[in-house]
Amino acid sequence: MSNPPILFNRSALKARRARAICQGPALFLHQEAAIEISERLKDINRAFTKVAVVTGFPDLWQAEFSKATVVPDDDILALETQSFDLVIHAMCLHQSNDPVGQLVQCQRALRPDGVFIAALFGGQTLTELRAAISQAEVEVTGGLSPRISPMVDIRDAGALLQRSGFALPVADADPRQVSYASTAALMHDLRAMGEANALADRDKRIPPRALFTKLEAIYPKTAERVVATFEMLYLTGWAPDASQQKPLRPGSAKARLADALKTVEMNEDAVPVISGADLTDESDT
Repeated sequence: MSNPPILFNRSALKARRARAICQGPALFLHQEAAIEISERLKDINRAFTKVAVVTGFPDLWQAEFSKATVVPDDDILALETQSFDLVIHAMCLHQSNDPVGQLVQCQRALRPDGVFIAALFGGQTLTELRAAISQAEVEVTGGLSPRISPMVDIRDAGALLQRSGFALPVADADPRQVSYASTAALMHDLRAMGEANALADRDKRIPPRALFTKLEAIYPKTAERVVATFEMLYLTGWAPDASQQKPLRPGSAKARLADALKTVEMNEDAVPVISGADLTDESDT
């Protein structure tokens, strides 16, 4: 199997996170994700005794899950096989060069019937900025360069869990809109989130000032403010175990859906389907 393409420069990514921490991070979406995960764990109603958190911002997540083992989101995760009953991948899967590899490592780190939860940015994140900056760059420079990383679509997220060996996979989205006074304020927050451009094939030259002037002019505004969408994706899966519920075999049902709904079953030609029990012998009439 060929190695996945190198999408992110890991050294640049770590440098951007370190800069964000030093300059005062804007991790309000991390905090919201941590609260959401805590609420979901309450619904599972299980006492987790060995927890691991994979994150690029260890201080915040250690504070939220004080008894957890916090490990960095390196290509090779520092997780021992079948050692945890809960693994949380916290707001960094969207910056991975090998998301499936990360999920496989998390699945292997779980004990049978252990729980995996990931929070990450989804494909609808920064759609307004992505469109506006592309238009601005074409108008100013006559070309395009990668400035915002591609992110997984929710339709593909569940498939990633299945490919990674998780049972009972679930993926759902929680889009959030954040308003800013200007595109400059939005850019400042992205740097403070550690989400500044760390793509491996990014243009390393300083962008022309005219690019940002044009961006501010064409970015869509609501009540004189710019609005940015952040699509929060939550992925949940379980390490396979014999005790888990399994789908019934096709054809094993003991009752007809039409009977339960008190309606008439129709075949593809719109002809009523009559079961043998519904037939009446004419000699009995």
